[in-house]
Amino acid sequence: MFSNLEMAYVFIYVCLGLIAAGIILLFQMKIKHNAEQRDMERFTKKHHDYFMYVQSHLHDDVTLELPPGKLTSAERRVIQAKCMEWIEQFKGDAREKLLQLCRDAGFVEEDIRALSSLRKDRRIEAVYRLGGMRAEEAVPQLQELMNRTKYGPMTIIIARAIAKSALQSQQIREMLAKLLSYDKAIHHMAADILLETRLDSASLMRKLLDDPDPGLVKISLVAMWGQAIPAFVPTLDRLVGSEEKDVRAEAVKLYLSSNPSLKDDTIAQLMNDHEWEVRAAAAKALGSLHAAGSIPLLASALKDENWHVRNNSAESLAMLGEQGFETLCQAALTGEGPARETALYRIEQIMSKEGEHEQVEQMVAFNKRKLVYDRYFGLQTSKRIGTVAGVGGDYTA
Repeated sequence: MFSNLEMAYVFIYVCLGLIAAGIILLFQMKIKHNAEQRDMERFTKKHHDYFMYVQSHLHDDVTLELPPGKLTSAERRVIQAKCMEWIEQFKGDAREKLLQLCRDAGFVEEDIRALSSLRKDRRIEAVYRLGGMRAEEAVPQLQELMNRTKYGPMTIIIARAIAKSALQSQQIREMLAKLLSYDKAIHHMAADILLETRLDSASLMRKLLDDPDPGLVKISLVAMWGQAIPAFVPTLDRLVGSEEKDVRAEAVKLYLSSNPSLKDDTIAQLMNDHEWEVRAAAAKALGSLHAAGSIPLLASALKDENWHVRNNSAESLAMLGEQGFETLCQAALTGEGPARETALYRIEQIMSKEGEHEQVEQMVAFNKRKLVYDRYFGLQTSKRIGTVAGVGGDYTA
């Protein structure tokens, strides 16, 4: 018993010692960080005139140089950080001058050597700075480092540095293929990284759309959101029929967002696709396209087994004027099961906005819907649609 008590005391003392050591280490790190911040501020003030010199000569026909005299490593880091900040802000000749300054000053060469450091924190910092300096000569080393790095935050930092630095589309493709090889749901992040490239993004995305790797095609499709895509419509038309579910779904979303002139048989084909992602994308787009001729298809889609398809169909019907709203009322009054619940929920959302409309057109549109609503559910304004239905239900699941 005495031996066990002694062991307990030893354990407590060891824990207290570890806690004390941890607290001391944290204080040391905080003190070191504060000292570095003070040095950064001091050197920034010291080289204020130099920074003014660089800014004033960015558009002149002169070669930028470092300040005269010997610089400490901290001073070099301050100047490098300021150059990287401006590289992000400027384009064209001004950026090229800053990039050349980083090379002439030896910043790029130093960070390339740091990629071989045994310390992981030094490697991460070097990768970040090389990307910031658009160091195309470092891309082979960055690719090699990425190939031997397990998936994690550092992988994303390396990929972004490659995207910023690469001058060859093949290097971008290899980086994206490596990201996909980790077998993670990373397509949206990869698309964001792709848009960091200095290359012509439109040309690069066009190449990826024709790539045999479906993952790269999907990355390109995701990256195209928010881009001007009229030139890509023929390619999207082809990808809408892709055998890959994810590719087909993304292609349908983009294709419909480009406001094409859809034929009735094309709409019917999309609304009856065997993948719910495609049906949901088509149902959502039909409302914004004001495709009133698709109301029967949207009404049928209220019975779809997938909630996303039903909800998107109800939203689109609500956007198609009185006829679409009347279709919702019919489904709410005579429909069954999920179709009825979805229609009830959407009508409830619309009617709850009474008095919120400020523009005359919105008020007129609401009043027309109110007349349709009263025709189907009576003039008992004190009763909500849920009371008329006489049933409950989870309308948001």
